[in-house]
This record gives sequence, structure tokens and C-alpha cells, in this order.
Amino acid sequence: MLPTNFKKTIINTLIVLVIFSLDRISKIYILKLVELENSLDIYINSYLNLYLIWNKGIAFGLFSFDKDFIYSSLTIIILAILVIILILIFKSNNFKSYCYTIIFGGALGNVFDRIYYSAVPDFIDFHINNFHWFIFNIADIFISIGVICLIYAEVFLDKKTKI
Repeated sequence: MLPTNFKKTIINTLIVLVIFSLDRISKIYILKLVELENSLDIYINSYLNLYLIWNKGIAFGLFSFDKDFIYSSLTIIILAILVIILILIFKSNNFKSYCYTIIFGGALGNVFDRIYYSAVPDFIDFHINNFHWFIFNIADIFISIGVICLIYAEVFLDKKTKI
């Protein structure tokens, strides 16, 4: 029988690896398409396109700057936040731990790109008529799901129970 903490670590590691892998595979696929076609502008349906942009900011392109110092500073801040999230994963129990793990997996995918490419490839363009949401990627989806689940836990789950 494995200790509970070891099981939790194995499960959380598998979740992070799956999220990171899905994100990497999708980005590699998109970048290969761009390499073959020299651009990416694919119409999927009336609500969804694939269109590659390089994001030097944080979530959904916020705080995008061309200055290397600011970019490097943001990357260091993001790495510090990743460490805090990692600590929260081990300090939390059950549902919240999984929420933090999902956020960590997505954030790890994006921070990998920030370091490897010096920008994050975003390519999912969701829109309704002429209203376009921020262009995002698979990692952003998982970060958003994790945050939404954390909000749900804070608002709706019993405060007296440890989650």
C-alpha cells in the first residue's frame, strides 16, 4: 500500500505531464503547419479559427512588451508564482490540490515556451460575429479551468470541510 502523499504526488505528476504534453503536441503541430505554409489562418467554423500569434506578455497577451528587461522580469515573476502554486499543491487537499495542479500544468507549458521561444505561441481564435476573444492556446484553457474550479471551491463548497 502506497502512502497517501506518494499517491497524491504520482497523480498530480501524471496530471501535469498530460496537460504539458497536450499543450506541447498542439503547439508543435501548429508550428509545423506554419513552417509548411509560411502562415496560419485556418477557418474551422463560424466561431473558431486557428491563427498564430506570438505572445510576449502574460495570460491572453496582457502586459506585452518588447523590452528584454521587462520580458525577463515577467518571466522571473511567473517562475516565482509557479513555485508558490507548487507549494499550494502540496499544502491543499483533494479538490483544491487538483485545481492548483491543473493551473500548474498549463502554466508550465507556457513558461517552457517563454524560455524556449522567448514568446508563447497562441493560436485558438474564438469569436462570435466580429467580437473576437483573446487568442489563446491549450495551456491557457487548462489555467482557466483550474482558476474557475478554484473560484467554485471558494464560493460553493462548505468552508468547514477541508478541500
